[in-house]
Order: sequence, then structure tokens, then C-alpha cells
Amino acid sequence: MCGIAGIIQSGPKHGSDTLERMTAALAHRGPDGKGIWQNDSCTALLGHRRLAILDLTAAGDQPMHFHNPQTGARYSIVHNGEIYNYIELRKQLQNEGYRFHTQTDTEVILAAYDYWQDECVDYFDGMFAFAIWDEEEQELFAARDRFGEKPFFFWKQNDTLLFASEIKALWAAGLPRTANLKMLFNFITIGYTGNPADPQETFFEQVQKLPPASRLYFNAADGYFSIEKYYEIDPDEQNLRMTDTEAIEKFRSLLDASVKRRLRSDVTVGCSLSGGLDSSAIATRIHDLQPNNPLHCFTAHFPGYEKDELSYARLITTPRQLPHHISVLSDADLPEHWQMFMHHQEEPVGSASAFAQYMVFKLAAENQVKVLLDGQGADEILAGYHKYYKWYWQELFIKRRLLRSKEIIYAHKLGITEKFGFKNVMAALFPDLASVILERQYLVHALQQPDLHRDFIRLQSKEAYYTTPEIHSLNGVLHFNTSTHGLDELLRYADRNAMAHGREARLPFLSHELVSFVFSLPAHFKIRQGWTKWILRQSMDQQLPTAITWRKDKTGFEPPQLQWMLHPGMQQLIRDARQKLVDHKILQQSILTRPIEASTAYSPLTRDWRYLAASACL
Repeated sequence: MCGIAGIIQSGPKHGSDTLERMTAALAHRGPDGKGIWQNDSCTALLGHRRLAILDLTAAGDQPMHFHNPQTGARYSIVHNGEIYNYIELRKQLQNEGYRFHTQTDTEVILAAYDYWQDECVDYFDGMFAFAIWDEEEQELFAARDRFGEKPFFFWKQNDTLLFASEIKALWAAGLPRTANLKMLFNFITIGYTGNPADPQETFFEQVQKLPPASRLYFNAADGYFSIEKYYEIDPDEQNLRMTDTEAIEKFRSLLDASVKRRLRSDVTVGCSLSGGLDSSAIATRIHDLQPNNPLHCFTAHFPGYEKDELSYARLITTPRQLPHHISVLSDADLPEHWQMFMHHQEEPVGSASAFAQYMVFKLAAENQVKVLLDGQGADEILAGYHKYYKWYWQELFIKRRLLRSKEIIYAHKLGITEKFGFKNVMAALFPDLASVILERQYLVHALQQPDLHRDFIRLQSKEAYYTTPEIHSLNGVLHFNTSTHGLDELLRYADRNAMAHGREARLPFLSHELVSFVFSLPAHFKIRQGWTKWILRQSMDQQLPTAITWRKDKTGFEPPQLQWMLHPGMQQLIRDARQKLVDHKILQQSILTRPIEASTAYSPLTRDWRYLAASACL
């Protein structure tokens, strides 16, 4: 994992000094080395900050170059991320006559591009954002991984393209920092951190991002520019014949294969361990696959908090005698680190959960553990959140199986409080109408926000949006949250939090082979007898303590946000944020005298938290 930057232009408008500033802004992403390169005509400039994970020698430095004597192709690359199946691909390409001079995955990308051209991304199992300059064709090719684990931001104007791993590198190049008020309106009113209808949009004017699973082409000489999608999940394509035993065995096999590949590293690998099912499953599989290697586990601890999960994390580490590093967080930590935390995040964060993750990676850096495997992604592909119950129940209702399945009864016995009433019946029978009503309700809610300045509402509400899944089934909403809106927010948090401390986060649940398989399974493999993530629980039933696998009171990772917001330091930050938003005519003057409303991370009313996070964009 690294930081990349580049300038593609028709003439020498920007020089190496601009690129130097861009790469310097990404120094935290790559503390192990830096490099810049430009071609003779100064139409292509590439910069790189290196976090050395594979082949720690100078041979792995970037920008990296490739020359094929037979085709005459000449490529230069900057790459951020990991291609986990690079060993298998290297062998395949060697059989085609390619020779390699490093032990890096980056060199494999270059050879794969030479051989398969833009279809090379179809062969990659990994998290990546890379850009390849073709000196012969004078064209840039860039691509981002299927789910958006690694970032790629860009600014384009006529015959010039600037790109980077983080927005701050574009600012360093001279791009003005101007907030996107439409995005801020939707964040403040409904909590959206992205625009599902326009995945290229960011919280800053003129700055765009390459969407997940997308390829970018740019030729400065003729102005050709194109972005296209290369991967899509079909949530309707399901295997109805697979038995429980077959599905569990296949799931376990794919998860193990994913974990094994994500353990490939020339530096120490550890694990984020929250105490929940997902991270516990990953930690257990790592230990079982590498029992002789001490697995360093990292856990956030909130002393005195009723939802603290350290005791559950210790159910994994203590019996296996795993090195366990604990980040003890207090209410004073958030105000102390807030400014730097948001400097790295750049865009608003929805809750304090992201900050707890930031501090876990800080602890990993202090213990010289460069790579952490994590359980993120499981909730989105396996229906881990309680909000998914209603979608499953509506699907069963339409199929006339709801009463017979007793799923509502099972869920309520487990303590689930979700209800299924008249509105759910109508949503199941008339999903398109329900979507329209929901969109209108959210717009009305946005227009009625009492704190917002009238001019701000008038100008920004014209483009307000609320998006619902196009496919009205459990698989449909999981697809929406995985590929359109939801997971991308969490992946942004993870990337910035890890890279803020020069660490790498790897997510085994986001192997595209595993994800595609899970989506091919009918809904009852995700939710059954009231249990979410049913197939994961079954696959880990004999490997994890029952207290973790079949825990009834688990609702998601949640820090004591309400308590933290009551700290005097946070109260002052919120007052300052309110004043800033008033000065920008986003909030009304009256907000300055209203008492601060502290809220939990999962509260539907988090106005003051949103004001605090939104002000960081201004």
C-alpha cells in the first residue's frame, strides 16, 4: 500500500516541482521511500510514496518501468495496493515467455497489462489503484479494485489530468479547496457521505473519484477521456440447488483461500480484533493456517462502557496465547486527535466508530506491525445489520412464505425488535411506490431541518437525493450496500485510518470470488431462524466460542460516542463547528444558543455530530 500521484498533459504546463508537492502531501502513506519520473516531453509525470510490503529491496521502488523487446511496448506504473494472486499470475505469465526481475506484484501488473491489456483487471484478486503510462501510445490507463478499497481521485480540465491517492495532493498542486455544498446538504440532512447516483462526486468542487470496479483512459493529445465499469455482481443469479453442506464447505474453502493470499507479505502481519464475529473468524483462521507464527491482535477498549467488547476479544487471544495489544480510549482522546484525524479523512465521517479504528492503527504503528487483516465487508455481503430483516421478511411475504417460515418469531425470540407491519406489507406489494414515498419523506425532512439557513435550503435542496435499491429483495439491498452505497464509506475510513499511520489494511471477506459466491446463494443462507450471517456462523461453529458465534446482543461495533461528545474539549469543537457553519450561512444564528445534543453512534438524530464533521470540509 502506498501513495500515488501523477500529471498527464499535452504540454509542459506542470513540472516536477508540482509533482514533488503532490507526493510530499502523501508522505504518510509511504514512509519507506519516494520516487518521481517524467518522460522527455514532460507530458507524463508520475510520483510515488512507498510502503514496502513485498520485496523490500530497491528493486521494488516505483515508478516502475517495463519494456517488452518483442512488442516494443514501453510502460511506466505507479501502484497503490496489493495483487494477492500475483504469484499465480507470475507463473502463468512466465509460461507465456515473460521474465521478471523483482518479487513484487507491481511488476506482475505491468506484464499482465502488456499481455491482456485493459482486461488484465479481470485476473486480479486484490485491492488496487494504479496508473500505467504507455509511452508508445501516449495514453494513460488507470483502474481501481472492484469494491473501492483503494482510492483514486482526479481533476481533469481539457488536455490536463491530475490524479492522486488523496485529495490533499491535488490541493498541493494548486487546486482550490472549495466545498461541494450539495454534498454537505445531503450529509447534514440524511447522513449521506456519497452520492449513489454519481459515484464520481466528492465533497469538493472539481475533485472527482474513479468509482470502484472502473477503468479510466486518457489521451492528452486528442482529448480522449473515458471511464467504464469492468465488474458487476448479478444479485438475481442464484444457485437454488446447493445444499447446506455444499454451501458451507464452499464458503469455508473460499474464505480460507482468501485469508491465505492476504497473508502474503515480507513484513509482520497482524489482525484487527474487535471481539465480534467477523474479526474473530479472521483471527481464528489466520491462527489455524499459521499456528507457529505469533499473530499480533489489536483491540479498541472503552473502560466502563457497557458495550465494550474486550472480554470477547480475549476469548480468542487468551486460549491461543496470542500477543494482544489494547488501545485504551478515553473521552479525552477524540478532542486531542480530532484535527489530525479529519486531516487524514478529508471528507465527513458518520460516527466516532471511525476514530476508534484510527487509534487501533496508531497502536499497530507503535508496535511495528505493518499489515492488519480485518473483518470488514462481512456485514454488507452476509446481511449482518438488523435493517436487513425487513427486506428478507418482505421477500418472504411476496413469496407467501413469511408465516410458514416463522422468521419473525425466531428473530423476536433472539431479542430483535424490528417490526413487520402495514407499511412493510405495502412496500412488499408496491416497492416502486414505496421508494417514491420514501424519497419524498426524506426531502420533506430535509426541508424542515430547523437549524439550516433558509438560503442554504433554497439553493441546495433542488438537487437533494435519497436513493433506494433498484432490486427489492435481500440480495438486492445487499448489492446496493456493497456496490453502490454503504460499503464504500467504510472502506474510505479504513484506507485513511491505516495510511495515516503508514499501515496496510487487508479484508479477506472482499475477495471477489467469495463475494460472487455469496451473492449466488439464496437469501436463507444469509438470514435463517432469526440469525444474520447464518452461513458464516455455521462455518465457524466448531472453531469459535459459542459466546461469539451465537451471541444474541451484538448490534455492531459501537464506541461510547455520546459520552465522548460530553467532554469539554468536544463541546468546544462542536461550538466552533456551529459558528463556522453559521459564518458560511449553512446554519442559522439561533443554533449558537441551543444546547448541544450528544448522540450515540447509531442514533438517527446526530445533528451536532454531523455539524462537527461537515465543518471540517470548509
